[in-house]
This record gives sequence, structure tokens and C-alpha cells, in this order.
Amino acid sequence: MNDRAPQPVDRQLPTEESRDLLALVREIAQREIAPRAAEEEADGHFPREVFTLLSESGLLGLPYDAEYGGGEQPYEVYLQVLEELAAARLTVGLGVSVHSLACHGLAGFGTEKQKAEHLSAMLGGGLLGAYCLSEPSSGSDAASLSTKAVRDGDDWVLTGTKAWITHGGVADFYTVLARTGADGPKGITAFLVPGDAEGLSAAAPEKKMGMKGSPTAQLHFDGVRVPDSRRIGEEGQGFTIALGALDSGRLGIAACAIGVAQAALDQALAYALARKQFGHPIADFQGLRFMLADMATKIEAGRALYLSAARLRDAGKPFSRQAAMAKLFCTDAAMSVTTDAVQVLGGYGYTQDFPVERLMREAKVLQIVEGTNQIQRVVIARHLAGPESR
Repeated sequence: MNDRAPQPVDRQLPTEESRDLLALVREIAQREIAPRAAEEEADGHFPREVFTLLSESGLLGLPYDAEYGGGEQPYEVYLQVLEELAAARLTVGLGVSVHSLACHGLAGFGTEKQKAEHLSAMLGGGLLGAYCLSEPSSGSDAASLSTKAVRDGDDWVLTGTKAWITHGGVADFYTVLARTGADGPKGITAFLVPGDAEGLSAAAPEKKMGMKGSPTAQLHFDGVRVPDSRRIGEEGQGFTIALGALDSGRLGIAACAIGVAQAALDQALAYALARKQFGHPIADFQGLRFMLADMATKIEAGRALYLSAARLRDAGKPFSRQAAMAKLFCTDAAMSVTTDAVQVLGGYGYTQDFPVERLMREAKVLQIVEGTNQIQRVVIARHLAGPESR
């Protein structure tokens, strides 16, 4: 292989502080994350120690207020941090995105008392969160969820099953959406549930195609008692809270996808420069050069798209349509780029001796999580043409 190290991405960052932040993230990624990624993914090892390090370094609460231990960074900076982490190991980058998603409800809709009591520990106290919306029979149709929360005095009693929960069984807290009223989105309420709550248990982790180091599991709520002081927002406001979190979470997935794609391009380019056939590096052949050019173009376009949406969010402007577009385009680009990277490496790309086969397997899930890409197209079309008339 070529010894040439991947060149750092030429990033557009708003301040000197943000440039220093990205340099720190890149150093941590190259020293603590990337060297062990392949081995630990193959072994299914969840790198909790890495998340502890990221928390100690102030990297788990970047987009939130400094008053509660956050980094108070704009989303355009936070997303580029996610991209760097995901390029080193998707389990880590996506894990940070999920943790941020789990904090979103309390940070945006919690009372001052709730935030003072819980948020600092969630953002920088070494805790790790998870987000509980999907259920075995309620995925894309999230408003049909059936997990119930029944009022009992000053408590709520939660009963039901959540599915496809990243960090399921290892998280310290869960943001849980449960039904407290009638069918439909207006009957859903959000709760902050401790990871060690009595009656809460996790099934065995799913056996996945990729991201084997990131536990994804069903969670069972068997009469889990939660005080009303842990209800987030008003009764019936949960679905609104969930949708707001998902808009931001989709940008996180978009950034992670571009990180995976960039890692695949770096590997493909290094191989193409080192591998010789017919007396020349294969990077000399036009067919392969054009493939690399297309890969790089998709990555640059995806990065520009997610950053454009992030800047709308930072300016307080609507960004739901652009978030759906970014998630759709970036994750499709990651699938395309990683597939092409395997092709560049030929037979070697199909083996576990090189990371591109793992990157291709990991890219696939990004087209599914935080709303499938088919759902993203539904969201975009509704913004363009209005809701369906049927």
C-alpha cells in the first residue's frame, strides 16, 4: 500500500476556536479511534472508553448551551466534528449523533429545574444517552407507536417495547416517546428514563451487517415507573419534540455518511497510487481516474448540502426540507462511494484485509436510520407539493 497519509479535508470553519476544535478531534480520532476500529468492529467491542474520553474532552455536548456544560458550537461546526469521528469509526460518530439526539428534548423543551438537575450530567458528565421512538410494528409510521404511559398519582407507568435502539442496554438514560392519550401524534408524550430504572430491560443485541461494535437492541418496559418531574414538555407534545429532534438528527446522519465516504475515497486513492498493473499505477488509467473523480465530487456535494442546511438551522430559519435532502443525498452518496471503493481495490476490496468492505457494509445502514431514504423523499415532496390528496 501507498504510505501517503490521507490529506485533511479543507474545511470552511467560522472561527479560530472551531479550527482548533477540529484539530483536537482529528488528533483524538487518529490516535484513539482509527487504529483499533477494524479489530474492535470485528470483535463487536463497544468502545465505551472512547465515549468517556469524548465526554471528558467536551465533545458530547457541542451544540448545546455552555450554561449547562455544552460547547455552544454552531451546527456547522458540530457536524464537521461528527464527520471526522465517523471517518475514523462510524460506531463512534453515529454514537455521538444519537447521544445528541437523546439530549435534544430536555435541552429544548425541559423546564429550567429539569435542565439544572439533569442536563449538565447528560452533556459532559460521562453519561451516554439513547433515543426511543421506533417499535417492532412502528418504524416509518412513528405516530402509530403503542408503548403506553399511564398516570398513577405523581408517577407515570410505562409498558411496551421499543426497537432498533442504538446504545440499547448500555445507555445511562433514554428519551422515550410513549402514548398517554388517543391514537395519532397528539397522544404522544416524551419522558426521560434512567438506564437503571426498575422494570427496564434490553434484549440481546441485533446481529447486524455492519456497525457490530454499536449495540442495537429492543428495550422492554415492564411497568417502569417514572416521576412526572421527568416528563419532557407538555402532555401530548411528544411527537412535536420527536420531529424537531429528527430534523437535527438527520443532519448528523448526513455528516456521518460523508465521513464514511471520505474514508473510503482516501483508501481507494492510496491503493490506486500504489497498485501497479501493465507497468503503471492503476491511478494512471482513465477509467479509474474518472471513478475517483466522481467519488470526490459526490463527497464535496454532500458536504456542501449538509453544511448549507446546518447554516439555516444556525440562523434560526426553517431547515426541515434541507435536512431531509441532506440525509437522502449524503447517505446515497456514501453507499455509492463505498461500493466504488471496493471496485477500485478489486479482489482485495472484497476481503477483510482492507477497510473498504467494512465501510460499504456500514454505509448501508445510513440509508435506513433516522427515517429511511424513501421517507426523506416523502418529506421533501410534501414541502414542494403539499400533503397527498388521497
